[in-house]
Amino acid sequence: MTSLSHAPVSAARLDARAAPSAIANWLYGVALLVFTMVVVGGITRLTESGLSITEWNVVTGTLPPLSEASWVAEFEKYKLIPEYIEVNAGMTLAEFKTIYFWEYIHRLLGRLVGVAFALPFLYFAVRRAIPQGYGWRLTALFALGGLQGAVGWWMVASGLSERTDVSHFRLAVHLLNALFIMAGLIWTALDLKALARDPAARPARMTGLSLIVIGVLFLQLLFGAWVAGLNAGYAAKSWPLMNGAFFPVDVDWSQGLVHALTHDPFLLHFIHRWWAFVAVAALVVMGRAVRRVDRRISLAIHTAFGLQILLGIATVMTSVDLHMAVLHQAVGAILVATTAWGAHRLGQRDTLQRQVAVAA
Repeated sequence: MTSLSHAPVSAARLDARAAPSAIANWLYGVALLVFTMVVVGGITRLTESGLSITEWNVVTGTLPPLSEASWVAEFEKYKLIPEYIEVNAGMTLAEFKTIYFWEYIHRLLGRLVGVAFALPFLYFAVRRAIPQGYGWRLTALFALGGLQGAVGWWMVASGLSERTDVSHFRLAVHLLNALFIMAGLIWTALDLKALARDPAARPARMTGLSLIVIGVLFLQLLFGAWVAGLNAGYAAKSWPLMNGAFFPVDVDWSQGLVHALTHDPFLLHFIHRWWAFVAVAALVVMGRAVRRVDRRISLAIHTAFGLQILLGIATVMTSVDLHMAVLHQAVGAILVATTAWGAHRLGQRDTLQRQVAVAA
């Protein structure tokens, strides 16, 4: 691994009460909780559990049903929505308890993330331990976390009246916001770790290369969320061909190109499986660029996208096996984290080079 020398910038003094390293460690912990929530969210979706709780009770919903009568009451509420009437009619109470479990754990994790962020944030703020310039960023992350809870209910509400599942558009917003929060936590923690090492360190800048890579990856994640929301993974169980053809012959073009690009499961499956290689090409470029600065990050990026491609193929060829699909979502989140790490390191190099130029 190579490293860049610090620029001869003017000395900076960090408030004696500031605790950048401790705050960074806390943010890494919250990011891990968000990652866990993304994985459990994947299980919730794959087991069709997301609509099992038909109300959003922030406080009273913390506890699950504690008596048989309470379980029956929850089940009766579920029986009123289209998913039960059209898909799960005849489900037993024991089967309902299984799907309820995953949605309950998912919501409980959401509350845990909120508490794990809010209480330490308040503690560090009261002790004036937050370095100058980072208070607004932590506040924004906290606000995004609160928004995520509202988005989650907005998503669930879309499947309670006229649909048998949630809107794939709202599912995409929910997933992408979670991944954005996780990446933001990691980026901020990396900035704070750099500040702990050197009080003169400046926050990393987003480079042009990183923006392009993130844009390509964003589209892949967006299409992946739509594929998940429309159950488009079941559109084909072979690779590289789809049902015997390279381009699927079952695409419905009757409502126009835009509708097909946003609603047709065959077309979205096709785009998701091949845009993945555009994302790989972009990540290879990033990996090579960051390798000059830190070989560990390059290795992490290459490992993550390599596993993700293999798991994506395995998920298709096993007809969306639960374990393969959950691993696919988990490694997708890890890929986001490693990309954020790489983008941050490139941004650090760019910031340092600017400092060197100014000092010169």
